[in-house]
This record gives sequence, C-alpha cells and structure tokens, in this order.
Amino acid sequence: MAREPGTMAADTGGQKEVLHMSSLPTATRRRGLVIAALTAVVSGVAVFLNGYGVRAWTDATAYTTVKNMIAAVLIGSAALPLLRSGRIPHTRAVWGRLTAIGVIGGGIPFILFFEGLAITDPARAAFIHKSLVVWVAVLAAPLLSEHLNRFHVAAIGLLFAGQALLGPLGGFGWGRGEWMILAATLMWTAEVMLLKRVLPNVDATIAGAARLGIGAVVLLGWTAATGGLSAVAAAGPAAWGWVAITAGTLALFVVGWFTALALAPATDVTAMLVPAAAITALLSTGLRGAAAPSAVGIVVMAAGLVALVVAGRRTAAQ
Repeated sequence: MAREPGTMAADTGGQKEVLHMSSLPTATRRRGLVIAALTAVVSGVAVFLNGYGVRAWTDATAYTTVKNMIAAVLIGSAALPLLRSGRIPHTRAVWGRLTAIGVIGGGIPFILFFEGLAITDPARAAFIHKSLVVWVAVLAAPLLSEHLNRFHVAAIGLLFAGQALLGPLGGFGWGRGEWMILAATLMWTAEVMLLKRVLPNVDATIAGAARLGIGAVVLLGWTAATGGLSAVAAAGPAAWGWVAITAGTLALFVVGWFTALALAPATDVTAMLVPAAAITALLSTGLRGAAAPSAVGIVVMAAGLVALVVAGRRTAAQ
C-alpha cells in the first residue's frame, strides 16, 4: 500500500497499517518530543563548542567539511550493521531521496550558511535560521497532512518572539549574507519534508549517515574548488581536537533529530529545537562571560514550550 505524506508504518500482526502523524499514539508522540528536547540540549551545547572550534581554523568551510566528514564516519559505523541486516529498501526512489537529502540537507545549505555567516551579524543569522519552524509549519499541513491548532500557532509565535527577545539581533540590515542564510534555511525546510517521506522506510541512523556522507562529498568539492584544502593541511593538533569534539556532537544531533522526526510531527519537533538558542546563550554567559540573555526571552520561550505540549494533547485528542 502506498503511504501518504506525513504517515508512518506500524506492524500489526504482520500487516502494514498507515498512521497519520496527527493520529499517532500519544506515547509515540511523547517519546519523539522527549528525544527532540534532548536533541535541543545537544544542539545548544554544540553551537557553543563550535564557537571555539571554528576559531581554531583559518577557513570556516574547511572546518565544517572536515567536521561533517568525521561525523559521517561515526554515524556510518553505527549504520553499517543495519545496512547489512536489510533495514533499508533497495529501491531507486529511496536512494534518490537519500541523495537529495544529502545534497539539500548536508551539503549546499552548509556552504550557504557559513559563507553568509562570514559577512553578516551572527545573532541576526541565528534568528533567520530559527525561522525554520515557521516554514516547516507552513508546509506541514498541505504536504504532510499535519493538523495544526491555535495552540500550535501560539507556541510558534511565543518561541519565535522569545528568540527575538533573547538578545540583540545586531540591527535590522538585510543583504547578501542574510539572503544566503535564508536560502540555507529554506533548503533545510525542504529536507524536513523529504525526511518525513523517507523515515517510515529507513532507519534514522542510515538516513543520517546518508545526509552527512553525501553532504560531505559536496562540501569537499566546494572546499577543494575554493582553495580551502590548504586550511586542512595547516590545521594543528588543537584544531583537530576541536573537530573531534564537535563532530561527535553533530553525529548525536543528526541521529536525535532524525529519530524525533520519525516519531512525532515535524512542526512539533522543529519547534522543540528552538530553545537550543537559550542553552547556547546561558553557556556563553557562564563560561565566556558574555552578556546574560534576556530573562523575558527565556520566559517567553518557556511559555511557548507549554503551548506546544498543550497543542500536541489537543491534536491527539481529536
């Protein structure tokens, strides 16, 4: 039986049953959101650590390329036994989607994001990136058959407002850098739509390995074409040490993110990751001596999470 967008398969007595993400068992949705919350913690810590890692390299894209390649090896090692056990349908459609995920999720948007980040304010770049939840919510209803209620709208609004209130956005300028980061964010939105079609058939670890592995090939090609390989050759022990750490957090993030998407609606999972910005801000305050994040912003984000939980319960009760 062909699956509709936004559905996942469940085995019931040897037969396949199609479940809309909006009608998933409450326990399954809850597990997905718990994993998303843990992934948000990993994301917040990872962004903080990447601030050190990227400064240890002379080329940000070269740093990202090497980090993603190592993360791909880590996830690939975990995925290899699953591949051997036949946990993935060997069809052109599945591999075509995995390749697309690698290109538009693990490759091109990383180039756009880091090249854009180099010519714009980091706080403004982070704010644009967090608009991912808005774009996913807009597309989830028509493409994934996700049912959004007024509490979803309130949750997204509060989380987005909390992100804006968390700290200064570096002004309201808009130029080439901002367009590049927005383009990367929109590509990651498209990746989420593709993932929701792939994850019912493919283990999250395998999908994550494909995303980072294929994406790393794209990144390596760009790095070689732009002369970034010289930065790899010049990297010292400290630079490689930071890569080892941040590659590990990236691997954890991707597996957690994909697993959560396999278990819960895309809008809910994406919204749950927004508070990662508050974790990064708090770490920067405590360990770097940066300005403390706005308490109002944190409270507004917390209210958004409460609204998100209520939204999930209302949807499950329908």
